[in-house]
Amino acid sequence: MDNVPISGLDELNNHLDDLIQDPNLAIIPKLFDDVELQLTDSNIPPLIPSLLPKLTQILQQYNDDPAVIVSLTIKLLRPISFTQVLQLASEDSLNQALTSPAPAAQLLGLTILHKAAKTPTDAAILSVMPSLVTSLLTAWLSSPKVEVGQKASKVLGDLLDIDCPRPPPPPPPAITTGTTPSHHELVLRRVPGKGELWKLIFHQPSTYNLLLDLISGRHPGTANNTSQLSLAQGRTLRILPRLAALNIDAIASSNILAPTPIHLTNGHLTDDDSDTEMNGAIRNENAAINPPQQGEGLLQYAALRMVDKRDALMHLNLVDFFEAFVSLMRITEYSAVKEAIVKGLLRDAVPHDDMLRGALDTLPDRTVAEEADDLRAWLRVVMPPVAEVPLR
Repeated sequence: MDNVPISGLDELNNHLDDLIQDPNLAIIPKLFDDVELQLTDSNIPPLIPSLLPKLTQILQQYNDDPAVIVSLTIKLLRPISFTQVLQLASEDSLNQALTSPAPAAQLLGLTILHKAAKTPTDAAILSVMPSLVTSLLTAWLSSPKVEVGQKASKVLGDLLDIDCPRPPPPPPPAITTGTTPSHHELVLRRVPGKGELWKLIFHQPSTYNLLLDLISGRHPGTANNTSQLSLAQGRTLRILPRLAALNIDAIASSNILAPTPIHLTNGHLTDDDSDTEMNGAIRNENAAINPPQQGEGLLQYAALRMVDKRDALMHLNLVDFFEAFVSLMRITEYSAVKEAIVKGLLRDAVPHDDMLRGALDTLPDRTVAEEADDLRAWLRVVMPPVAEVPLR
């Protein structure tokens, strides 16, 4: 089968040559689709030297939607490692893909970065190209396209998993009960990573401040754009439980002081907000939000400061985050530090949020029966007692 000729390959090669000569020439999608459908892991390698350079050159000069070109390029890249890609494509060309207005090009760039999540060494190589990491963060939080946001979330989570310097969690006992996956089953790495991406993202001021600006509405990608800011904040809340399971210490503390969220500084809360009992309650919840504190990490900022609870959908997203976070923290390895972080987060969040307390109180009733008692016991440990809730 390996020697079976690929039908239409010569025609596609000629078409690629024509597109290089004239970028304004109309693409013939059928030529790309016909060849792509015939590609396999065994017949791709001989095609890479002839096709990939042409496709890369066309992508750099093509102005229309490059979806059909990107689809074939991704298929050709499938058996290639991250370091091999770096020999074929420059850092600048990868940045061009990640920052392109075309979602297909961004997905190509993300697919390439995802290859660095195969080994700790590849992830460490990516860490010495900070422009690619900042482009990844920007694409993740500033793209309005769902598919780009989802792909970027997966790429970032997998990269930080494989790069995590903590030892991977041990496998569960041979005999286990319940339906919840073990922490061991939820991680990719089987050896400790080098931690270089964690340092770059959470300890390098320029990178960490970019992340904070994107989710606080202080970056051009989210400033004056409520819809995009909500998307950015929602994507952040969805990835945080996974990051906490990987390395909660790293996201629960920082030497970099976060900016005050826009909704606490731009006059968003006005006297009109107290016209109804509901708006008054939400106003009180927002008024209880303190500015960011020195030493707090991304976890506290996103869970306690970031969300404007006047936005009902974002308030629900915040509650969903706490449910996922508390549930996942139950099955990760015990440490006094982890318990203190979870307790501290709930101590600051629950007294000012009746919806959140109600959701967490009933969470065991909404989980699978085999896990309900363990989750209920965990909540008794980490939840603040009702007596601690201040009177309003």
